[in-house]
Amino acid sequence: MPRPEAKSLRRPEQVRRFPNGRIDTVSHHETTIGRFSFEPGWRWSRDVGPIAHTHSCQIHHLGVVLKGRLRVETDAGEVCEFGVDDVYDIPPGHDAMVVGDETFEAIEFASARIFAMPTDGDRVLAAVLCTDIVDSTSHLRRLGDSAWRELLTEHNQQTRGELNRFRGREIQTTGDGFLAVFDGPARAVRCAQAIGSSVGNLGIAIRAGIHTGEVELVGSDVRGLAVHEAARVAGAATAGEVLVSATTKLLLAGSGLSFESAGIHQLKGLGDACELFRLA
Repeated sequence: MPRPEAKSLRRPEQVRRFPNGRIDTVSHHETTIGRFSFEPGWRWSRDVGPIAHTHSCQIHHLGVVLKGRLRVETDAGEVCEFGVDDVYDIPPGHDAMVVGDETFEAIEFASARIFAMPTDGDRVLAAVLCTDIVDSTSHLRRLGDSAWRELLTEHNQQTRGELNRFRGREIQTTGDGFLAVFDGPARAVRCAQAIGSSVGNLGIAIRAGIHTGEVELVGSDVRGLAVHEAARVAGAATAGEVLVSATTKLLLAGSGLSFESAGIHQLKGLGDACELFRLA
């Protein structure tokens, strides 16, 4: 049985430094918590942008301000400032800067593991997850535009919560679904399962597909045949199903996850028919 455990940010497990700032982190299982410290004059585009190699910060932030003020400017031109005791939720696609002469400090729950980590155009092995809501058009007709938007917003919030919990990197939303990448297929499968359970409480069902292969991370985007294959795998799933490719199933040996055959499928544009597997 898991036991209560305490870790202190006064004795961080990792310290990440960058110009005019630092992050102290500790981790509990799948969750990394960080204390962000930005000196007066710190600005993301100048101090972290060259490390991330993206035109703006492409990380989702969720945290609480302990000290100082932070100004955020989104790619869409929206401007917001956060001060002491503000609990903030900042979506990807923004620049940020410290306001005034006081150091900005915050506790972060969503981005501490990956903020200020270098990204480039190198090819990497990744598990690619695609999800979408089943029968979204029917839900829209039944609920109407306003109620559907509220439901979709709640779906997105719950999905992002699970992506953060399982250390997934959100690449983009696809109207009523998500594209995300993970550094391991087991996390991707467990995240898909958790998303399905979470949004099921909203009266909707998702389908999910996962393929593992080489992708190219270019800024905030991800490219490669593996992305298209994951989308095709998701397209073959039915309501509530998590389907994986044969490659992904092989990599999950010893993970404790169980699968059963979902039959042979012809994935459009991807050559020969292949067997897919359903999370049992």
